[in-house]
Amino acid sequence: MGTPDDVYVRRQSTLMDSFDDQSIAIFPTNSSMTRSRDVHYPFRASSDMLYLTGCEQEECTLVITKVEGVISSTLFVQPNDTLQEIWTGRRPGIEGSRSLPVDTVDSNENLLDFLNKMKDSINSIAYVMGEKKDLDKWVQDAVYTETRARQKSGIGPKRITDPRPYLSELRLRKDSHELESMQKAADIAVKAHIEAMEKATPDMNECEFQGIIEGAFLTHGSHWSYPSIVAGGDNATILHYHANDAVLKDGDLLLIDAGCEVDGYASDVTRTFPVSGHFTEPQREIYQTVLDAQRAAIAACKVGEQVTAPNDAARRVLSEHLIRLGVIDGAMDEPTGPDGVGLWFMHGIGHWLGLDVHDVGIYSIDSSSRVFEPGMVITIEPGLYFASWRTDVHVPERYAGIGVRIEDDILITNDGPVNLTEACPVEIDDIEALMNGD
Repeated sequence: MGTPDDVYVRRQSTLMDSFDDQSIAIFPTNSSMTRSRDVHYPFRASSDMLYLTGCEQEECTLVITKVEGVISSTLFVQPNDTLQEIWTGRRPGIEGSRSLPVDTVDSNENLLDFLNKMKDSINSIAYVMGEKKDLDKWVQDAVYTETRARQKSGIGPKRITDPRPYLSELRLRKDSHELESMQKAADIAVKAHIEAMEKATPDMNECEFQGIIEGAFLTHGSHWSYPSIVAGGDNATILHYHANDAVLKDGDLLLIDAGCEVDGYASDVTRTFPVSGHFTEPQREIYQTVLDAQRAAIAACKVGEQVTAPNDAARRVLSEHLIRLGVIDGAMDEPTGPDGVGLWFMHGIGHWLGLDVHDVGIYSIDSSSRVFEPGMVITIEPGLYFASWRTDVHVPERYAGIGVRIEDDILITNDGPVNLTEACPVEIDDIEALMNGD
């Protein structure tokens, strides 16, 4: 990652400032996950490990101590093992990990010994229970096992603290190094979506578009940040469609929801376009409705505005358009509510974006919406979904089978919202011109 070491060290220090003196924080990375038998899913380091150290290694654990006001970090890593490395790849080992932004690097084999030596000098442990069985057991024993020494002097940890609320608040506001990685991820995603539009023709399979998109990610040194949604025709009305195996017909809209990672930081982009290169009139009506709603929502992404403001703005615009199109009754009490717009727009307007595609950070504080602050990044993704297969509502025949979602990644700044993915065509005329080589 391109983040300087002093930034990682500052993050570690700021986090530990949230805890009392005589504390220890333990952060294991993700475990390797089995797909079936001896086949594993591709490994991806935990987002907290990436945020605090940039370490992408498997089977490592970060331990940060705060004792008598002194903060110190130790990273425990896999030692070199020639036989294992022959089969699964080279390991940095202890020596190769000394360049990471921590005070000390040691072998995983010494982790529990280290913790046991620290145990009597600490009062609290910051750890997320359930992450690692051996660490779970150590933490529980350290806090809850009664010993004679503890009974006499009261030494040892007395409580477990969940570090996630503190770390989530730090991760919510991105610094310039994080934003540089996010812009790179956004730029690659934009290139991939444009390539898909340029190559689109009827009779292609959804999986071919998935190949175009994810191939572009790989070509540009990235990989997907979440499984791609490639949904044509009625499939676009399924919010988390995943089959990606249907043949697209002339006249179908294609919805592609796909993003990639750079340095662990995600992009998340959705575009909807006609595989024939030309929108039909009903498709234009619904697409423009969603686009106008997105514009209103993005305009509401301002410092000091409540994070609910984009959702409210989008729903107002959607209701106005759907009333005009005769989809919902303008005389109803709450046209923006669940029996109005909510019948066709079933999800929220967006989510935080960062090291996780649905990134950490709460949306309300003390039951009230929090407000936007500089450095936050949020997706804005209104949509309308008229599934012809639904039987719970009357689906207007003119729009049956149309699903449209438009999603961009928005950075909150003091100068107003910045669209990190604005280079990806979104206007009807621009999409048609791109697809027809104009």
